[in-house]
Amino acid sequence: MHDNHDDTHDDFGGLQRDAAHLIDRRRAFAVLGGAGLVGLLAACGAGSSTATSSTTGAPATPGAQGAETGPGPAIPSETAGPYPADGSNGPNILTDGAVVRPDITTSIAPYSGTAEGVPATVQLTVVDAANGDPLPGAAVYLWHCTAEAQYSIYEVTNENYLRGVQEADAAGRVSFSTIFPGCYAGRWPHAHFEVYEGLAEANAGRNAVTTSQFALPRADCEAVYGDARYGQSAANLGRLSLTRDIAFADGWEDQLATVAGSNDGGYTVSLLVRV
Repeated sequence: MHDNHDDTHDDFGGLQRDAAHLIDRRRAFAVLGGAGLVGLLAACGAGSSTATSSTTGAPATPGAQGAETGPGPAIPSETAGPYPADGSNGPNILTDGAVVRPDITTSIAPYSGTAEGVPATVQLTVVDAANGDPLPGAAVYLWHCTAEAQYSIYEVTNENYLRGVQEADAAGRVSFSTIFPGCYAGRWPHAHFEVYEGLAEANAGRNAVTTSQFALPRADCEAVYGDARYGQSAANLGRLSLTRDIAFADGWEDQLATVAGSNDGGYTVSLLVRV
């Protein structure tokens, strides 16, 4: 289900970016006034011990690596944020058939740029929450910010990279070649995605089965943000906590991705998505 969005935002204020657009049936505190949320984020402390990285020995999250899946709670619904480019607030990249591609590091016509950053492969496994069965043919639209924590189309206006659609295979898996997302002020590092019944629905940009986000583990973010291309991401991360994030504060167990890899060899980001 899409949220209603407006085009007003402050380019680098994560709180203003996302809090004003957070209409989530799961949490009543999201309707707190701006001053209350500012105070909440200002009080951010260290991340919860749950937010540990797969590269530091945390239990693996079942999903794109082929781990056994089963029934369980559906992934929580989250706001699409102010920059979805799915037609819900103006721009709609989904109607362009070229958006269906495995490599989202480059822009599609009329643009031609390539997003710079530490390479990452995002692997999502889409299953039926009721029985754990894979959902072949489901379509996933993935988008996230650049290394410098800006979104294409809206903030990087002459590019449309870091956005793409893939169709799930027989095991319910989709895979995207991308870069590790940056971190902007007020929001824990994350990526957005929408799941559709199929490519036809995705290309129409309507009737998403679910709209959600996944979070990235702190240790991996700290490693990546040592790369100079990530600008203020390390400083922004240092002021944040999953326990205070406006999307993940009420629980992130089903939204914390498993990450493995290195800056030199790139990372694999995996998540099981029950819908």
